[in-house]
Amino acid sequence: MRGLPAQLTAYRIGDPAGSFPIYSAEGAVRVAGRWHERGDRVVYAAEHYSTAMLESLANWARELPPNQHFIEITIPAGVSYEVAVADQLPGWHRPGGTSARLFGHRWFVERRSAVLFVPSVVARVERNIVINATHEHFPRITCAMHASPSAIRSRCVHLVDR
Repeated sequence: MRGLPAQLTAYRIGDPAGSFPIYSAEGAVRVAGRWHERGDRVVYAAEHYSTAMLESLANWARELPPNQHFIEITIPAGVSYEVAVADQLPGWHRPGGTSARLFGHRWFVERRSAVLFVPSVVARVERNIVINATHEHFPRITCAMHASPSAIRSRCVHLVDR
């Protein structure tokens, strides 16, 4: 098991008054995602704020709903991690990509690490982060909420419409 050589900051966007807390595995427990099966207690994040925004815009059909905020997730040095290699997972990027879901589910069940770096579908040179909320290193990972990104929402939508 490899440990992060340095502290890492990740980002996630959501509604603090929504059905689930922004930093929660509850949504993943109820619905399967690209890198997990329904019931897996994972939290998705992005390595960069801009990637978190792109992922949110893609998931919300290019316009974020009101009251969206972002959180900074601090993953300290030494927390265990693994990297999913896209070239070794044929079709990972396709809708319903079973290779990605099976890989992520196996990673989760085996508790191979607290953090899994995965490629982003919307920004292929960027990475997203899947956090295993049942891993022994999970309590070391913290988060802090910040202001709403809604101020840039209309500008992002305008740029996408071009």
